[in-house]
Amino acid sequence: MSHHTPHVKTRGGRKTAVGNVGRPPVSWALPGILFFAVFAIVPLAIAVYLSFCRWDGLNSPTPAGLDNWTRLFQDPEFRQAAWLSLLLTTISWAFQTPVALLLGVWAAGRQRSRAVLSAVFFIPLLLSTTAIAMLFHALLDPNFGVIKEIGPWFGIDPNIMGSSTGALLTVAFVGGWQFMPFHTLIYQGGARQVPEVLYQAAEMDGAGMFRQFFHITLPQLRHTITTSSVLMIVGSLTYFDTVLIMTKGGPGTDTTVLPYLMYRTGFQTYDLGYAAAIATALVVVATALSLVLVRFSGFGNMRSTREGM
Repeated sequence: MSHHTPHVKTRGGRKTAVGNVGRPPVSWALPGILFFAVFAIVPLAIAVYLSFCRWDGLNSPTPAGLDNWTRLFQDPEFRQAAWLSLLLTTISWAFQTPVALLLGVWAAGRQRSRAVLSAVFFIPLLLSTTAIAMLFHALLDPNFGVIKEIGPWFGIDPNIMGSSTGALLTVAFVGGWQFMPFHTLIYQGGARQVPEVLYQAAEMDGAGMFRQFFHITLPQLRHTITTSSVLMIVGSLTYFDTVLIMTKGGPGTDTTVLPYLMYRTGFQTYDLGYAAAIATALVVVATALSLVLVRFSGFGNMRSTREGM
């Protein structure tokens, strides 16, 4: 019978067992697991159950078999909403990621004005999404908003919300304006973890600022980029209140993304069984995209360089 002997470090003549030092017990995760189960797993299970039922929100749900799911895959409105959700997610990611990355790397520096400007830039993150949507809705009003006065100066149609492209881009911009500070904060924390010795060695080799950014900063932030992208994708796929307040799914159905279609189906037409099917499909799509991103980025194989310390 063999006995496991933990690895031993000698420190100042004393022997210290390293083994599992630094790893908290599983019981520490129980509060988080319970919270996640009550507020995420249970509601999701209820939504999946309701997706196989007919329910108007008043009477008891009745089994409907696969009717809601058959209707889902045959519904052109659902396909359009799914396409718009993916398009909005792509635009949001392409808009927010480079700006947040550059701002985060800059904010991680030691400039004298960095602290004040960073604090001002993070203000949108403190405001509610509803307040921000109402603010931009007022600013972009073609009759009374600021856009009526300054739009023509920049060649922008004051009725930008009246076009399908303009409305979708506006929703993406407003969402990015609010949540870009959050992703900047993620990149700022990641940039501060890059070993300073790498930059010192690059300077000795004659590498300039741009070469240091592309050959040191970006490779060191690859897992940070994955983390930010996953959060950004999930957040963009669940845009709802901004669409509700600013466009109400319009013009026509040109900004009717999946969350808004789910709301309209469930709380305006009272077809809550079909709305639950849309919600479940949205969860599946968001989870699948996140897993694909994590899988192909190598994020799942990441190990902390401080493990065991």
